[in-house]
Amino acid sequence: MAMLVSAVATVLLVRAFLALAGYPQIGGGGLHIAHVLWGGLLMIAGLVLLLSFAGPVIRPLAAVLSGMGLGLFIDEVGKFVTSDNNYFYRPAAALMYVIVAGLVLVVHLLHGRRPHHPSEHLAGAVDQAVAGVVGGFTPRRRAEVHAQLRHAEGAPGVAEARALVRAVPDDPVELIDPLRLVNVRRLGHRARRALRAGRTAHVLPAVTATVLIVQVGYAVASFGPPLLDRLRHPTGQSPGSLPLALGLASSLACGVLVIVGLNRLRRDRTAGYRWFHRALLVNLLFTRVFEFDVEQFLAALSVLVDVVLLAVVTAAITQRRTAAIGPGTA
Repeated sequence: MAMLVSAVATVLLVRAFLALAGYPQIGGGGLHIAHVLWGGLLMIAGLVLLLSFAGPVIRPLAAVLSGMGLGLFIDEVGKFVTSDNNYFYRPAAALMYVIVAGLVLVVHLLHGRRPHHPSEHLAGAVDQAVAGVVGGFTPRRRAEVHAQLRHAEGAPGVAEARALVRAVPDDPVELIDPLRLVNVRRLGHRARRALRAGRTAHVLPAVTATVLIVQVGYAVASFGPPLLDRLRHPTGQSPGSLPLALGLASSLACGVLVIVGLNRLRRDRTAGYRWFHRALLVNLLFTRVFEFDVEQFLAALSVLVDVVLLAVVTAAITQRRTAAIGPGTA
């Protein structure tokens, strides 16, 4: 996820810089050093770091460098899908979003879709132990490894891994990990604590529904009038009628899901949240693709709002499910 966030941030920063600087080119004498080459170099740098070094600092650094390289690479996708190497190809922003969203789905399918096998917990503990051999263990890191080993009970090699962990020396200095500065899991725990405390539970459904309705209204206003104009005066302008129609259809579908969620909230708040969750997924997987074609990179603001709402709604669903199970069995 750090790689993907770095990629998105790189694309937005590069586009903003180039627009402000008047799209300068590096080179001369018939040469143009495109930034896709710098992207390839950064991705290679990330691979070299991962293949050459062990330790707790290298993986986050390699993830960020590789993400920057990926961002520089996909930023020039317009040049590679058009016959005239058009960097300003209008659907390029939508193509970049599809690539990033597809990678997010792949990560989601790979992680967290099923309980981890004890051997997987053991592999994670051994991986951390390798990093400890290189740089030692802080108390927090040692506690994390012991927690993984407890989940690995039953897998062959647990006793040997415990012996290795015991042999790793102590290191009181926690090395800087930039990924821990914004710990998504920690933010999720804080959101659930706030919901349990009741500070936001009574206003969260209204706020979520209001933001979703505003988003649907904005999307309909963005897709509807241009679509009517294209249908009345077909001129071959970009965006064409099809992406506008599909964007309008997905926006209306999201609106229907929000209305169903509002209706369910009266009887079952958890069910209402689930319908809001589905509406947000429709937004992220469909509506935003076409919005990037219409609004270009301004659609990134809508994606940011969707992601924040999705995190909040997911935390609310988790909190209510935990409360229904009971603290003794959660």
